[in-house]
Amino acid sequence: MSCITWLGPFDLLNQNRYFGGWPSAGTGRHDVAMAFPVEGWQSSAAVLLRQRADGGIDGTVAGTPDPDAAFRQALAVLSLDVDGTGYPEVGRADPAIGGLQRDHNYLRPVLFHSPYEAACAFVLGHRLRIAQGRAIRQRIAERHGDQITVAGVRLHSFPTPQRLLELHTVPGVSEEKMRRLHGIARAALDGDLDRRRLRELPAVEALGQVRRLRGIGEFFAAGIVLRGAGVVDAVPDERITRTGIERLYQLPSEPDRARIEAITASWRPYRMWCAVLLQLSERRRPSKVHGGRTARTQDTVRLGGSGDGSGAAG
Repeated sequence: MSCITWLGPFDLLNQNRYFGGWPSAGTGRHDVAMAFPVEGWQSSAAVLLRQRADGGIDGTVAGTPDPDAAFRQALAVLSLDVDGTGYPEVGRADPAIGGLQRDHNYLRPVLFHSPYEAACAFVLGHRLRIAQGRAIRQRIAERHGDQITVAGVRLHSFPTPQRLLELHTVPGVSEEKMRRLHGIARAALDGDLDRRRLRELPAVEALGQVRRLRGIGEFFAAGIVLRGAGVVDAVPDERITRTGIERLYQLPSEPDRARIEAITASWRPYRMWCAVLLQLSERRRPSKVHGGRTARTQDTVRLGGSGDGSGAAG
C-alpha cells in the first residue's frame, strides 16, 4: 500500500465525472483502477487508487516488482505528481480563470498512461472514430498485454514495447500502422519517449523529437507531449483555445499568438491546466451550425512559443 497527501486541491470523484471510464473495485466512484506497462519496460502493473475521507490518496499495486514506480506513474495519469498548491492563486489573480476553476472544482488534466501509450493510441486511432480506436486498443491489450488483478479487479495492460515489437499482424491494423507502432516501441526502449525527459526538454525540442517518429505530424506530436508527457506550463495553439479566450475575456475578435501569450502569462505555471478548463467549458457550449450542418475545423496544435516546456512537475 502506498499513500500520498497531494499538494493542492483534488477530487477523484470530480475527475471521474469528467474523465470517467475507469473500472472500480466496487467501493464507489472514489476509487479507480488502471493497468499499464511501467516506464522502464521491465513489467506491467495494475494500480487501484482510492481517495480517503481526509482527501489523501491510497494506492494498491499488483503485478510489478517496482510498486513505487507504478504508483508514481498512476499519480502522473491524474496530474497528481505535480505540486498544485499555487493553482488556486492563479484563479485569485485572474478572476476569469478563477470562475472556471470553481465551476470545475479545480479539475486537473488526465493523461495517457505514458507518452508511449499516447503515441500508440494516436497511430491506432488515425482516420477512425474514437470508439473504434479504443476498441482496437482494448483488443490488443486483451490478446497481447498482461492480465493483472488488483483488489479483485481484473485488468489488461497494453503490451510493453518489447511485446509490441513481436507482433507483426493485428486484425484491423494496417501494415503501415504496424510499422509506425514498431517505430514507437523502439523509441520507447531507447528512452526517447520517457515522460520526465520530455517534460524537461524545451518545448520545441520535445516536439521535434517526437515528430521524428514515423507517421507523427505536428498535431499528434503536440498530443503526445501535452497529453502523454503532461507538460504543465504550455498553451495549445488550437481553435478551441483561441475562441475560448476570445469569449472568456470578451475580446472583439479571435486573438493572435502574441495576444494569447500576453493573456495567458497570468496562468503560469499551470497554463495547460487552465487551457483544459477553458476547453471543457467551450465543449459544453452549443456548436455553431451553418446551413443545418455543424461547422468543424481542422486545427493545428502547437505548444506555446514562449514556454520552456519544463512544466511544474514535482
